Amino acid sequence: MKLTIERLGHLGDGIAAGPVFVPMTLPGEVVEGDVVDGKMPTPRILTPSTDRVKPICSHYKSCGGCSLMHASDDFVANWKQDVVKTALEGQGLEAEFRPIQTSPPGSRRRAGLAGKRTKNGAMIGFHTRGTGTIIEVPNCQLLDPALKNVVPALIDLTIAGASRKGEISFLVTQSLGGVDVVAKGGKPLDEAARVEFAQIANRHELARLTWDENIVCEINAPIQMFGNARVNPPGGTFLQATSEGEKALVSAVLEIVSGSKRVLDLFSGCGTFSLPIAKIAEAHAVEGDAEMVAALDQGWRFATGLKHVTTEARDLFRRPLLPDEFKGFDAVVIDPPRAGAEAQIAEVAVSGVKAIAMVSCNPVSFARDAVVLKNAGYEIEWVQVVDQFRWSPHVEIVAKFSKRRA
Repeated sequence: MKLTIERLGHLGDGIAAGPVFVPMTLPGEVVEGDVVDGKMPTPRILTPSTDRVKPICSHYKSCGGCSLMHASDDFVANWKQDVVKTALEGQGLEAEFRPIQTSPPGSRRRAGLAGKRTKNGAMIGFHTRGTGTIIEVPNCQLLDPALKNVVPALIDLTIAGASRKGEISFLVTQSLGGVDVVAKGGKPLDEAARVEFAQIANRHELARLTWDENIVCEINAPIQMFGNARVNPPGGTFLQATSEGEKALVSAVLEIVSGSKRVLDLFSGCGTFSLPIAKIAEAHAVEGDAEMVAALDQGWRFATGLKHVTTEARDLFRRPLLPDEFKGFDAVVIDPPRAGAEAQIAEVAVSGVKAIAMVSCNPVSFARDAVVLKNAGYEIEWVQVVDQFRWSPHVEIVAKFSKRRA
């Protein structure tokens, strides 16, 4: 079939009439290929877009880690801004958009890799596009060099700890103490395995190795800096994907809460926002994971030059903060998971707090929650889109909401 691409879908695939989904294409391009179950998996580009560029990664055609490397930076930036604008418009909302902030290549400090044993050893990499097959990615343009340099350690761990036919997954995170590795799906951790894995971690100078939620060894504390505070997060804890992306998000949040004396940080994690906020205001951090709360609290207690920070371990989906619990706070920061926080947003909306910094990684749930705030008398002053998942369809959002005067 010969088709013309009309738009991009939310996963970055081109969409033609039908609809037919066509990967690695751009709006306006004319393509040709076989269509199977509404997809054209291997299109031939007959008429390329002026926004098409040559991918800078040799693995791009087969690797599933990126989906927009064939598009110019300007196209991707405008498309990601439009994704958020369209989500807001779908709820009848408009806002001022600041210029997008994009993380540079080679800046991903956190990634999930897969490992599998082979006849001659093991292979480590990402899954190929649309399959469960692993592809090695030595020339990956996304990863921080430290994460690429840890591959030999992951190979040794796969040989020692993966079953013959099974696959093992690794979450690797760069820290001040080195690379923090969390392995899942391998062999059970008995005493012999613990000794062998610890020897591998020592030999490759890993900061910490966690095996199916059991800490095998911690050679150097895998410290992350949040403002002035040094935090040792639990293995596998959520962390912003790039340092540059985190700085952009934190800078926007600090601007929103500037002038506040007390700030409430909901879904606080290990203190990404509340600890930098503590330079200028007192903060109360609420998070459902008790280990993350403990790491945040310890980071604050050993830091200097920070105002008072209190913490609370609480499931905000089951037990959202109620309006009377917002008394005494000048501003709220809320950074929920992708699904958003319908129950908590409903309580924030009627709290009367003056300023809200909403952080989101999902334009759809962001827009849904934003309209609840608008209906309660809040205005969106501005939206900042942050692209720290370069060459992917994912976006991060920070928006400032202010209470309208009566």
